[in-house]
Formats: sequence, C-alpha cells, structure tokens
Amino acid sequence: METTHYKIIMIPRFSNRETAGQQLAKQLSAYANRSNLLVLGLPRGGVPVAYEVAHALNLPLDICLVRKLGLPGHKEVAMGAIAPGGVQIFDRGLIQALAVSDEMIGHVVALERRELQRREQTYRRHQSAAQILGREVILVDDGLATGFTMRAAITAVKAQQARRIVVAVPVAPSSTCRDLQVEVDQLVCLHTPSPFSSIGLWYENFAQTTDEQVIDLLAAAKAHSEVENARSVKSV
Repeated sequence: METTHYKIIMIPRFSNRETAGQQLAKQLSAYANRSNLLVLGLPRGGVPVAYEVAHALNLPLDICLVRKLGLPGHKEVAMGAIAPGGVQIFDRGLIQALAVSDEMIGHVVALERRELQRREQTYRRHQSAAQILGREVILVDDGLATGFTMRAAITAVKAQQARRIVVAVPVAPSSTCRDLQVEVDQLVCLHTPSPFSSIGLWYENFAQTTDEQVIDLLAAAKAHSEVENARSVKSV
C-alpha cells in the first residue's frame, strides 16, 4: 500500500517587527492621542514593534528594561526574569524540578543585572526614564513565550504606580495570555497559535535587534514627539 506523505507549511503572519507593530497599532486605535499614555517597548526586540505603535497612535515612547534568566546550560529556557528596582520573577517549579542551586541562580541574576546596567547606560545616556507614576502604560514586545519577561515588566511598572496597564503583543500562546490577563487591565494579542513553538517562527524576518537600532528608534520617537508638541502649542 502506497504511503502518502504530507508536508505542513506554516505561513508567517508578519514580514518583520515593523509590520507586526503596524498591525498591533490598528487594534489599539482607541488609545490614540491620549495625553497621559506612554508606550514602553521591551528591549531589544520589542522596541521596533513599540515604535510603530507609538508612531501610529501619536504617543511617546520609552523602554522598560527587563532580562530573561536563562537556565544554566540551556540559556534559551527561561527560569525567570528581572527588571530594575530589584524585581525578580522565578519559575519555582522548574527550578525545583531541575535542582538548580541558589548559587547558580545567584550567578545568573548577577550576570543579567550587569547587562541591565549596561543597557540602561547605553540606551538612556543623558536622558532620564519617562515618568510612570499615575500614567496609563502600554507594554509592547515582539511576542511572548513563557511570559516571564513581561511579568517582570508588569511588576516593575506597578511598583512605579502606573494608573493603568495594557499588554500588547503580536503573538503568544493562549495559556500565557490567560496567565497574564489577570495581572493587567487589558491584554491585546493578534495571534495565539496552537501548538506554539517559538516567536521567531511567526516572522519572515526575525533578525536580532541591535543596540544601535534601539537608540535610533528612541531618538526618532523623541523627535516626533517634540514636533507634535510644538504643533499642539501653536494650535492653542
């Protein structure tokens, strides 16, 4: 009996991060032009997506620095995440199941803290972080897998007393969306594929975003905001 072989072809939903951001912005149009709203991109890959959202909605852009804590020996597997202000989120179940020692965890945390500091100095330079207290915030990334980095970002902006928090991503597992949805005021996700394997499979071009690109996008967003603010003053 002849065996029939099937080849499953998955068509990427987004050509690149910029396209994903443009599509995401359409679902967030209700937030356009709000004076008390801030878009925060999670570096590095979330910043090109966040830039398109901020630009389309005429909103200011900044970054929310977070770092995944990779499992020792398997860095691609998240055992947690950290953010400035002492924020630490851990997958206690995974850590216990694999018997990851406190010493190993401490080493990874220290390493990623140094990277957070480096990025803070690199991206901000002489510019201070945007004020979050009392503002509405849209947290944007290029996708979610376990959701630990986004959970760290949520914890960080809550600690800074954001008035309202929205999470917006192009793609994520439905289980991660359900887990995060209870922690924020709104969660917007364009696609929740099942089964979910990796974020990169949902992009035709998923090249790593560089530090230079992040710096350039932040500068472009700042320039755009200054122009729009000047126009607003003239129209008054």
